[in-house]
Amino acid sequence: MTDMRAVLADRLASLRSEMIIRGLTALIVPRFDAHQGEYVAPHDERLGFVTGFTGSAGAAIVTADRVRLFVDGRYTVQAQNQCPADLIERDHLFEHPPEIWLAGEAGPDWVIGYDAMLLPPRWVERFETALKRTGAQLTPVTGNPVDAVWSDQPVEPFGLITAFPLQFAGASADEKRQNMLQTMSEKDCRFMVETQPDNIAWLLNVRGDDVAYNPMPQSFLVLEQNGAAHWFVDARKFEDGLADSLPAWLSVHPKVAFLGVLADLLDEGDRVLLDSDFSPAAVARLATAKQAEPVLERSPATLAKARKNRTELEGIRACHLDDAVAWADFGAWLTREVPVRAAAGEPISEYEAEERILACRSARPTFLSESFRTISCAGGNAAMCHYAADPRASAPVLPSGCYLMDSGGQYDTGTTDATRSYTFGTLPDGYARAFTAVFKALVALATLRFPKGTQGHHIDAICRRPLWDLGLDYDHGTGHGIGHRLSVHEQPQRIGKPYSPVDLASGMVMSIEPGHYLAGRYGIRLENLYEVVELEDGFLGFDTLTWIPIQTDALLVEHLTDTELRWLNAYHAKVEELIADRCSAETRVWLAKACAPIGSGEGSLRAVG
Repeated sequence: MTDMRAVLADRLASLRSEMIIRGLTALIVPRFDAHQGEYVAPHDERLGFVTGFTGSAGAAIVTADRVRLFVDGRYTVQAQNQCPADLIERDHLFEHPPEIWLAGEAGPDWVIGYDAMLLPPRWVERFETALKRTGAQLTPVTGNPVDAVWSDQPVEPFGLITAFPLQFAGASADEKRQNMLQTMSEKDCRFMVETQPDNIAWLLNVRGDDVAYNPMPQSFLVLEQNGAAHWFVDARKFEDGLADSLPAWLSVHPKVAFLGVLADLLDEGDRVLLDSDFSPAAVARLATAKQAEPVLERSPATLAKARKNRTELEGIRACHLDDAVAWADFGAWLTREVPVRAAAGEPISEYEAEERILACRSARPTFLSESFRTISCAGGNAAMCHYAADPRASAPVLPSGCYLMDSGGQYDTGTTDATRSYTFGTLPDGYARAFTAVFKALVALATLRFPKGTQGHHIDAICRRPLWDLGLDYDHGTGHGIGHRLSVHEQPQRIGKPYSPVDLASGMVMSIEPGHYLAGRYGIRLENLYEVVELEDGFLGFDTLTWIPIQTDALLVEHLTDTELRWLNAYHAKVEELIADRCSAETRVWLAKACAPIGSGEGSLRAVG
């Protein structure tokens, strides 16, 4: 930390000098890139450069003598470990939002800078509203001040762009374009501006490799009401033959030409559809400057992409079976080797376990890459929801402790994400009680039937109640959307405490992932993916996609209801039925033991979908 403190101090000094040159009293530094995504390329890790914080969500405000970093509950411990307290103050991104803190600090003579390509319109609106009473000036900058002082900034990504075949996509680019054009017509919009890489990849049936774990190219798209479309992307990244296979209605332009071409296209009075949360504020500013009207709504591509078609769903189900075999191979290895290696004085490390799950997946013929950096954590490290093991000095996985793995893969036909918690011997105090509550929480939501029109915040408490009954909780969402060989965290559907005005609908793919975390002691999380399905009576429910054994050693069986026991035994029976024949003989032995029925509950397959 001492060396990093000196590095950060030098960077902040350089940045503050640049701010003085530009006449800025404060600078907003978000984690976003120009596409407002969760994952960014090394070129765009500006928040990490300024603060040392490497999590996937957050923002900082830099003033002449202070730096305030805002992160959510997943990253509280990580920020504490990565950011020197005497240089970087820390706060909660949602409980004490950055715009409220800034409004409390700013004076009428303050000039507050932001990069309009990095902040979405909704963020700018929040800052403008909060700062209105202060008299401070919020102003976009020309050229990013962080880039100006980042002498060894990595180059922009240059990943190969490939076609995504119709046999996997299930719908042509032209079909998807017609869907977008219909929405544009309904909203009387002449243009739709799309800046989310996963939406563009879905719409054009392409995939890319610009950002780790995210198989999509970084690009921008403008769709005209007349059907013509403009794709702003580096064509040098195209695989051989891709340019010739693109539809005739699509023109390709250099990515840097995006705002210039859009400015030439816009006329006074044009209505421009763009996403208020996932597009650069620079686009809305440009439309206003051209006397066009920005229509700030969720992108129609976002919801269309979220409701998977039959081909996509078939592919997602198939890749989850491959993933389940990899997890079974890993579980067999882990439970066998942890006590043996510990007894020999050479315990498995967190990083070795992370490498092992990757090796197990790599043995599957349809596996392409991880869908996010595996969270492999032992003991107290598991209390950090997005912990990353240090390859040089990761903690041992010991029989006397506990272990959590959250891991996923990108396959030919889909994306996976799952979490399992393991124990190997003596349990930490309170662990079994909390683990049982987390399991009950998973079952409570997985078995829920709910009417159409239900939104994620409506049902979040149903999942949390088993934990709340014990005075426990978790500071992260309960569920998120999953892409189809796209982003592992996909918009717009969410299950969580915050208001989420999106109806859950058949064809959506969701995670359910309750947990509990005790700082410095342990962390517990169970995560399965589910398909939202319409039931015979018109209600909705969840059908299981993830088929990985849930360790029963820490379950307090006497605390489970008959329904919960039936669910567990049915789930394990289905796991064995689906993947046993795909596993090695050695893994099958472990699988049979891991899936053995417990208690007196007899399973019902409908209970697990």
